[in-house]
Amino acid sequence: MSRPVVAVVGRPNVGKSTLFNSLAGERISIVKDTPGVTRDRIYADISWLNYDFTLIDTGGIEPDSKDIILSQMREQAKIAMDTADVIIFMTDVRQGLVDADSKVCDLLRRSNKPVVLVVNKVDDFDKYMPDVYEFYNLGIGEPHPISASSKLGLGDMLDEVTSYFPGENEAWEDDDIPKIAIVGKPNVGKSSLVNKLCGTERAIVSDIAGTTRDAIDTKVKYDGREYIFIDTAGIRRKSKIKEELERFSIIRAVTAVEKADVVIIMIDAKEGVTEQDAKIAGIAHERGKGIIIAVNKWDAIEKDNKTVNKYTENIRSVLSFMPYASIMFISALTGQRLNKLYDMIDSVIANNAMRIATGVLNEIIIEAVAMHEPPSDKGRRLKIFYSTQASVKPPTFVIFVNDKALMHFSYQRYLENKIREAFGFEGTSIKFIIRERKDDK
Repeated sequence: MSRPVVAVVGRPNVGKSTLFNSLAGERISIVKDTPGVTRDRIYADISWLNYDFTLIDTGGIEPDSKDIILSQMREQAKIAMDTADVIIFMTDVRQGLVDADSKVCDLLRRSNKPVVLVVNKVDDFDKYMPDVYEFYNLGIGEPHPISASSKLGLGDMLDEVTSYFPGENEAWEDDDIPKIAIVGKPNVGKSSLVNKLCGTERAIVSDIAGTTRDAIDTKVKYDGREYIFIDTAGIRRKSKIKEELERFSIIRAVTAVEKADVVIIMIDAKEGVTEQDAKIAGIAHERGKGIIIAVNKWDAIEKDNKTVNKYTENIRSVLSFMPYASIMFISALTGQRLNKLYDMIDSVIANNAMRIATGVLNEIIIEAVAMHEPPSDKGRRLKIFYSTQASVKPPTFVIFVNDKALMHFSYQRYLENKIREAFGFEGTSIKFIIRERKDDK
């Protein structure tokens, strides 16, 4: 089952980013430049008791005009309503209940999504509780007083948020049908691909970047099997501020990837693979999803016998962190190779859920160790005692060794390559957990 998505919505300066950092356990508004990580990171994986979920911070620019603030809040609310399973609506006890809160609250109330009302900056419960009661006037349930900076009241708030998650024996709707998220930059042909696959004009297609406003799920039946395609084409180009547009686009990409079994990363053949493509691909890679790279508009490219190899080398270079990803050259306009896309989706789903018998896995590891001796440091050599597969989606292997510090990254990559040679795993990442065990055990 996919991890639930929780979005935080609210006016500027009510403390959304402070809450985000408090729940994430660290300050991650500025992080190192790695694939899938924006300079202003806006999503994090959170664990609370027995629940794991993805938290989205919808906060953005802080314009001076009240009209712009309200329009931005509405945009945030719509993004949250489209993408989140539960919405945290954040207000400020010191500013009190303002008109913008009420107007956005009307939108959230009509969304039919669970909304948890949070009143922030309640550093002294005895002092501020009378002011908290004012927020009952919003009409969306009990206000939960918290202090994001002091981490007061967060437990009760999270209990309320997780109460809306499905239980162990429940699942989100259509959870057993394969879900395929189609992600990529604006105007790369995501909606055109969905329309071609389902044979109807399900999504509006035009040459204007960001035409698709809402996240659209389309159920398609092919060769007797059902699939759900998630088109994440993005938002209207209302704001001229690039960072804000990128933020909303990444919110959509993160939430779509979170719910997907397979992610199709669409690249414009005319433009080639870009840094933004690498960011989007990194989100899917971090989450261990099955990945297909679809180079669209292939019909518009002048080709010779070296064109495919040239494009493939360029993609592998820019997306070097995911060499396992499958690459297809397609045309959403003409339907070129789209029938093969389903075969590749089925193959990637199977690989992402593949289990390897423990005995067979250990035979491969023993053979790999015999061919290439493990590394050593200061006279102490790495010993690999035993390996087993712990989980799937993505395939995750536990390797028991004498000293974790001796398991160099390059040797781990070597073992991964040997496992891939034996079992394939095309289109899916492989995760390793290294654990120590004493020799006498």
